[in-house]
Amino acid sequence: MQITTLALSPSTPLFKPLTKKPNPRNCPGINLSGLKPLYITSSIHGLSSCHKASNLSSYSGFNSRISQLFHIANRRCDSFKVRAASVPENLGEAKDSSDLAKTLQLGAMFAIWYSLNIYYNIFNKQVLKVFAFPATVTAFQLGCGSMIILIMWATNLYHRPKLTRSKLAAILPLAVAHTLGNLLTNVSLGRVNVSFTHTIKAMEPFFTVLFSVLFLGEWPTLWVVASLLPVVGGVALASFTESSFNWIGFCSAMASNVTNQSRNVLSKKLMIKKEDTLDNINLFSVITVISFILLVPCAILLEGVRFTPSYFPSLANQGVNVKELCIRSILAGICFHSYQQVSYSILQMVSPVTHSVGNCVKRVVVIVSSVIFFQTPVSFINSLGTAVALAGVFLYSRAKRLKPKPKAA
Repeated sequence: MQITTLALSPSTPLFKPLTKKPNPRNCPGINLSGLKPLYITSSIHGLSSCHKASNLSSYSGFNSRISQLFHIANRRCDSFKVRAASVPENLGEAKDSSDLAKTLQLGAMFAIWYSLNIYYNIFNKQVLKVFAFPATVTAFQLGCGSMIILIMWATNLYHRPKLTRSKLAAILPLAVAHTLGNLLTNVSLGRVNVSFTHTIKAMEPFFTVLFSVLFLGEWPTLWVVASLLPVVGGVALASFTESSFNWIGFCSAMASNVTNQSRNVLSKKLMIKKEDTLDNINLFSVITVISFILLVPCAILLEGVRFTPSYFPSLANQGVNVKELCIRSILAGICFHSYQQVSYSILQMVSPVTHSVGNCVKRVVVIVSSVIFFQTPVSFINSLGTAVALAGVFLYSRAKRLKPKPKAA
């Protein structure tokens, strides 16, 4: 076995075989006179020897070719370095500009969400004050939403979902809960102040946790349970000091919490398979259309018998502007569907925890704006109870982000 070692030296010629002489036929036209020599040290079973290669005048063509190749390689390397230094900076600027655009878009969507919610609650309360038919009002609002949805699908503003019998069977319980939740909310808004209804609806996290334990077997963490205490205490404190309190308004708002949160839990329980699920906007759209179909016959049975040809003239005789009533009903229906559509669009852009925090802030904005617009008398204890309940909702959304530490094995 032969082991060959190459030792570079500034005064030795290029390598050649240890035991063979250079063969000109194997290396035609190669001149290494311009290259620095190289010593070759060979070791055979511990013995080493050095041979100096002879300079061949015929190798000049190869020497010039090598110089050209090195020159081209150096130019390409310099070009690559320039590009590598400039690309990350451009990418960073593009990323910063896209992040800024996304932040501005998200801020605008939150502002639209809050504004539509404020206008919906104002218009809806004004309509329910003079038109005390909550089932008819709710059906009309769902009808406005259904018209908007059908226009979106017909004009391809949003892609139409592919529905199957299994999907419809899974969505139907959600639509029933959605229908009852909106109907009961309007019953409450017709009986008590807007601010008080939304204070009661701050109890939604309590029912979310309760139904998650009962139907999904998901037990809350200690922090989540602790955050529910100020929610319950704040709602109780606000209820005891509410000037417009009555049991129908209170119980209907509480029942709307039950139905709305049961809808959320059912959506997790029934829509399990990924191929059977719809995106948030299409799911809400299908639920809205089904809810409208379900509520129209119920509204006719419950409140239709009270409509007579002389009903609207009698409202006009009482000083009600019927045209203004119809306009505000339409505006309430448009705002009702639009703010929920924007809410689901935001949910597709942010995490559920961020959306929950935004929903808590929205409730604060709605309560404050309704108190200012309707000049609702609010005592210090009542406002304190509302503030404590809303603070509990915020703590709940933060506690949901905390994940329990895995138990050590």
